[in-house]
Amino acid sequence: MQIPKPLATNQLYRPCDPRSLAFETTADLKAFDRMLGQSRAVEAIEFGTGIQVEGFNLFVLGPPGTGRHSFLRQFLGAKAATEPTPSDWCYVNNFDEARQPRVLEFPAGRGRMFRDDIDRLVREARTAIPAAFESEDYAARRQSIEQASKEEQQEALEAVQQHAEEAGLGIVQAATGFHFVPLRDGEAMAPEEYETLPDDERVRLERDTEKIRTQLRKMLQEIPRRVRKVRGEIQKLDREVALFAVGSLIEEVAHEYEDLPSVVEFLTAMQHDIAGNVELFTRGGSPDSSESLGQLLGGGQPQDGQSVLRRYGVNLIVDHSGSEGAPVVFEDHPTYPSLVGRIEHVSSFGALLTDFHLIRAGALHRANGGYLLIDARKILVQPFAWEALKRALKAREIDVRSLAQEYSLVSTVSLEPERIPLDVKVVIVGDRLFYYLLQAYDPEFSELFKVAADFEDQMARSDENVRSLAQLIGTIATREELMPFDRGAVARVVEESARYAGDAEMLSAQIRRLADVMREAHYWAQQNGNDVIDAGDVQRAIDARTRRASRLRDRLQREVLRGTIRIETDGEVVGQVNGLSVIQLGEEMFGRPTRISARIALGSGEVIDIEREVKLGGPIHSKGVLILSSFLASRYSAEQPLSLSASLVFEQSYGPVEGDSASAGELCALLSALADVPIKQSLAITGSVDQHGRIQAIGGVNEKVEGFFDICRERGLTGDQGVLIPASNVKHLMLRRDVVEAVEAGQFQLYALETIDECMGLLTGIEAGIADAEGRFPEETLNRRIADRLISLADARRAFAAKEGPEAED
Repeated sequence: MQIPKPLATNQLYRPCDPRSLAFETTADLKAFDRMLGQSRAVEAIEFGTGIQVEGFNLFVLGPPGTGRHSFLRQFLGAKAATEPTPSDWCYVNNFDEARQPRVLEFPAGRGRMFRDDIDRLVREARTAIPAAFESEDYAARRQSIEQASKEEQQEALEAVQQHAEEAGLGIVQAATGFHFVPLRDGEAMAPEEYETLPDDERVRLERDTEKIRTQLRKMLQEIPRRVRKVRGEIQKLDREVALFAVGSLIEEVAHEYEDLPSVVEFLTAMQHDIAGNVELFTRGGSPDSSESLGQLLGGGQPQDGQSVLRRYGVNLIVDHSGSEGAPVVFEDHPTYPSLVGRIEHVSSFGALLTDFHLIRAGALHRANGGYLLIDARKILVQPFAWEALKRALKAREIDVRSLAQEYSLVSTVSLEPERIPLDVKVVIVGDRLFYYLLQAYDPEFSELFKVAADFEDQMARSDENVRSLAQLIGTIATREELMPFDRGAVARVVEESARYAGDAEMLSAQIRRLADVMREAHYWAQQNGNDVIDAGDVQRAIDARTRRASRLRDRLQREVLRGTIRIETDGEVVGQVNGLSVIQLGEEMFGRPTRISARIALGSGEVIDIEREVKLGGPIHSKGVLILSSFLASRYSAEQPLSLSASLVFEQSYGPVEGDSASAGELCALLSALADVPIKQSLAITGSVDQHGRIQAIGGVNEKVEGFFDICRERGLTGDQGVLIPASNVKHLMLRRDVVEAVEAGQFQLYALETIDECMGLLTGIEAGIADAEGRFPEETLNRRIADRLISLADARRAFAAKEGPEAED
């Protein structure tokens, strides 16, 4: 087997040639008005916002920083501008049941007109009604009613008096009531005269007195009825006068809204209520709860007509008078009340008061007829908000209800406003984790959010996408008033995008990170006094970002150089290899070398993963160890049991270990220990291995290579140092410039390998060897040494078992 050659320099980094960019600076480019590399997601958004079927709301998922919010704002804004403006909504008093305010719908802009018309009507009514009641006609008609009642009362009293006089009795009114006295010649008798009357006369007088008293009692009992009759006639007169006074005013308003039956119905009810509550328009009316609330909201002191305005006024909760197109609402704080609205209360003398004027709109009200955009994380952490949103979407109506009332947290009287029909397209933006968790654990989620727009993490590094990215760079620079980027600067941003993607053939969709680099490059260009941002400014921005995030990396590297963390970069050691791992902190990640060691002893075929035994190894890492155990048994000991006890460990590792990218290094350490052949410590290895010994791709290859390179560079590059990587990771290489220059100068090497045999050949300098048809490896090869060692261990185990057997029987 031939040992692979090091990778060529052009395989380590794929540059972007500035000469391939057909512009001098980004100022020459047209604005970019599309979504870069997200055609699948854009198609889903177009479909989800276009289909008008219940339940087809959108969940936009994907990593942050891909420009989801910016695109949605632009796309929804443009789409909504071409759609009709939705209705205005008003709450008005329900004169039959004040706790259940009515809702009125108006075409856009007419809600404000109606509110102003009602305010004007009420103010005019406050003048017209008192004037009508002060007119001579009203005074004459009221006086006529009252006079007729007085005359009727007087006639009844005179009739009783006449009957009394005919019976010889007189009626005397005193402070204690009416008294009867016998008369003689029209004059009241003295008591002495009454005593001289014959007995039969006195009996007659007493009998007649009782009869007249009964008549008088009946007459007096009729007085309340007569009073009620008079009051009713006066109220009828008042209603007639009030209806006449406001009739023309209300008819004028009703004529303007005759195309809206619900509005005309409200105006009719309002007219009858005004007629029944004329005391509110006069100074003699007593304040009710509405007036008390009006006084409180008006500033504490009673104000003329405050109660009238609150009783008959209009609460315009959604006003589209200044809007064009459908609304697009971005709710940044989606709490329960900010979504469905709220009912406010005011405190007055220890009591909480409210009315329909204190109903406040929520995001669903404002977005009704348009689009509502919400962040998934924010709505899910708010109590009751997610359930309220689902309830509104399922019922297709907005129910403004206080949480305190719904959960009986307070006992104050509240309102039950009429519900508003809901027609809104909801767009939830969140990570993929939220989408799949909701899909798995919320059965209503799939019914309400049927469209998923999944944003890509990467896009192909095609010429078209490179040109589009250049346009996007120019657009961002123009929008944020940055200096223009020249071709070299754009090319460097493209290369950094591929670096972020971790793939030389791809570009990162993390536009936010690139935009941050652009902003920092603008700063450094200003510091350098440039008029145009060049590649040097971009590189300085990249280096500055790396330095700010490298405190932990530098500390670990310092401890390696000081010998606190033991990493050897020269010499040879049996059963020890330099593995490579990667650490991610936020958006930044860096590689660090790790010493992996293996020890062999006679045993029962067990490969002990020390990390797993102490519960530091994750399941994927443990899987990798089990795979290399299977490889070891199937290749070298297929027809006899393994007779070894092996242990593997990440030396000086004090935290969790996860992933299988070190499984190739672990297998190399194990094979080195079995063959008793040393491994070159000037080389490091990364890669996972399958059961057939093939090396598989891993992540973070650039950072891992650079992590080992940094240690070697600080100790001094010798030309023997290098890193072994899977051949399938070559297309991902976008190494730092200093690494590429070192490789070009022959001071550092990279090898791309396909099998574990190639790895062992490089690490030990001994050919691995290929088995013949009978399964035997050639002499003096590494695999022959391993096979012979396993055979000797098996023989030793059998001999030991034979020796211990009789003693066990004794």
